[in-house]
Amino acid sequence: MFKSASLAVLASILPAFVVAQSPVWGQCGGQGWTGPTTCAAGSTCTFSNPYYSQCLPSSSSVSSSSTRPTTTPSTSPTSRPTTSPTGSPTSPVSTPTSTPDAGNPFVGYNIFLSPLYSQEVTAAAALISDATLKSKALSVANIPTFIWFDTVEKVPLLSQYLGNASALQKSSGEKYLVQIVVYDLPDRDCAAAASNGEFSIADNGQANYFNYIDQIVAAIKQFPDVRVVAVIEPDSLANLVTNLSVQKCANAATTYKACVTYAIEQLNSVGVYMYLDAGHAGWLGWPANLSPAAQLFAQLYQGANSPEFVRGLATNVANYNAISVSTPDPITQGNPNYDELLYIQALAPMLSQSGFPAHFIVDQGRSGVQNIRQQWGDWCNVKGAGFGTRPTTSTVSSLIDSVVWVKPGGECDGTSNTSSPRYDYHCGLSDADQPAPEAGSWFQEYFQNLVSNANPPL
Repeated sequence: MFKSASLAVLASILPAFVVAQSPVWGQCGGQGWTGPTTCAAGSTCTFSNPYYSQCLPSSSSVSSSSTRPTTTPSTSPTSRPTTSPTGSPTSPVSTPTSTPDAGNPFVGYNIFLSPLYSQEVTAAAALISDATLKSKALSVANIPTFIWFDTVEKVPLLSQYLGNASALQKSSGEKYLVQIVVYDLPDRDCAAAASNGEFSIADNGQANYFNYIDQIVAAIKQFPDVRVVAVIEPDSLANLVTNLSVQKCANAATTYKACVTYAIEQLNSVGVYMYLDAGHAGWLGWPANLSPAAQLFAQLYQGANSPEFVRGLATNVANYNAISVSTPDPITQGNPNYDELLYIQALAPMLSQSGFPAHFIVDQGRSGVQNIRQQWGDWCNVKGAGFGTRPTTSTVSSLIDSVVWVKPGGECDGTSNTSSPRYDYHCGLSDADQPAPEAGSWFQEYFQNLVSNANPPL
């Protein structure tokens, strides 16, 4: 105690230039943080969440949770935007269609780039000294990823993004699609060792969630000329298939169903193409879980009056499974559905029989390298991972509408700091990259490894 007090006094009288500063991408604040609160030259301490503030490069000055991006995406001769539009977005004059297209909603549309992720990637690439690796890293900024709305605070950004996409359509004469993740259930991540959801069921959580959905719907309603595709609540419904023995999940089941039903009904009203999250092959892909999963999805779908814009299911979100492998990873032993294609092929007939639309999108953002986990359930910043197959509608099965990148590679899965209130033991396992910052914060070393290990190469 005396030693600590002495150090505090010493720090207060030393010249400012000898007081420790956090490096770029280092932590600089948050509940319980006792380290440096100033950042090295060229970076700014930026709020990310109540538990974590991070030193971000001053050129980007962007937070992963609260700061509005300062640049906009742009167009190129290809299907992805590369130059910023000029002028303010104007309100469209078209009206939303009440009938979805019969085919694949991704076909014929350019994907709007996430402004936040493009900024994060550009700032990260600037810190890479190797010219070849830097060039590869920069190319990631032009690969479309989904935009996560995991707090109600972020929802106003949706209007900005949709406005930019609408302006791009008008200036280019091409059609644009905005990809979002709806992810803010009360008591979210009910089976996780630590949850970072902002709403609690016990504290008006369901009403707060309904309001969150209403705000998303209001934003989308402003720009009916822009197509929106949404992944609905990663991990939530899969927990209701396999984890009802967890008390928190059992307590949350009724609320989860009510919230997801409300979400798909309301988003359907503004023409959002939806894919409900369906875990992955190592979760719902086990034979015993397939039929209960299909029944749950069908019950929700029919209970919401079979919304026309519910297109199907999303699999492997933020996970590492390949779509198809020639040899099973040893960790999948015992499961005949050892990759995402086998899982999809096994589940699809059951969905169809139950009346649920059997179309899929599959996240391959971090699936470039296989056989890197000790257990199939290891999900946190897995070492050796690489960026995977780029988003495309040229897929291995007619059941799969598109390969997508839902998880923005480089944004951390969870912290390895055992003293953090949000610490999950999975992030401290031997196959998890460490030290790791808080979930959602930028993880520079991990991003560089994803670039280096990308398969196919960047």
